[in-house]
Amino acid sequence: MSPQSKAKKKSGVPEEKLALFDELIAVRPGIERKGANNAYAAVNGNMFLLMQADGVLAIRLPEDAREEFLKKYKAKLHEAYGAVMKEYVAVPEGVLVAGKVKDLQKYIAMSYDYTKVLRPKPTKKSR
Repeated sequence: MSPQSKAKKKSGVPEEKLALFDELIAVRPGIERKGANNAYAAVNGNMFLLMQADGVLAIRLPEDAREEFLKKYKAKLHEAYGAVMKEYVAVPEGVLVAGKVKDLQKYIAMSYDYTKVLRPKPTKKSR
């Protein structure tokens, strides 16, 4: 195994979806992609954006923006492992086309701002 392939973690998310995820989080300097199998972004320990290995994108939004998004894109609340994630919208596949990136970035900026004011989650101390 070459040193280059060791340095880059393998993600379960398809490459083209990871590229889109990276383009979406470019809305705010300092946001970095995290996660091994699923890609996600968090602020103060609270996740606000998730790209699952199956390519489904979920955005955490405050109630007013969430209602607007659900109506505008005929979207649904995000479900993971059989549970509805009440604050997250599942972005319909048709919206994930490159032409919608600017509009999605608006919602990601709202998501970041909303999540930033939530109570920080404590960091886990390494043993």
